[in-house]
Amino acid sequence: MRDDAFRAYFERHHASLSRLAYLMTGESQVADDLAADALTEVWRRWDRVNAADDPVAYGHGIVMNLSRQWVRRRGRERLLSFGASRRGRDTDVPAVLDVRGALRRLPHRRRACVVLRYAFDLPEREVAAILGISVGAVKSATSRGARQLAELLGDHVRIDGWEAAR
Repeated sequence: MRDDAFRAYFERHHASLSRLAYLMTGESQVADDLAADALTEVWRRWDRVNAADDPVAYGHGIVMNLSRQWVRRRGRERLLSFGASRRGRDTDVPAVLDVRGALRRLPHRRRACVVLRYAFDLPEREVAAILGISVGAVKSATSRGARQLAELLGDHVRIDGWEAAR
């Protein structure tokens, strides 16, 4: 019974968890690894996940936490690799700014809110539950993230029906 329920969860939500991880990290191999790690955690905590009000949101929350940890580790690795001679300079400016590149430049919470609201079309209340923050914090981070994306991408941005003008 437990195996069947988890298998159904896996089949229904693996692609969504992987897509969320990809949007948060910008790297497909990393996204696959994080989705697998998240599903491992879902399995380990299956009783808790299955009893949750929204088991999918629980899985998304795990992906968000794993993504945040990966981004932090990667940032530390970059700082070490660029060394003291690069301090004070912006070392992560892509030659051509695209949506994925711009998303990577947003602070984690803003990126998470923008991705969950616009790419996954989740309501603010659900985003708040996934991230463990208030609805007001979601509104603020989403607004600031959208504004920052508009600045990074130029005068006019369109993301899945959402438009922002600088």
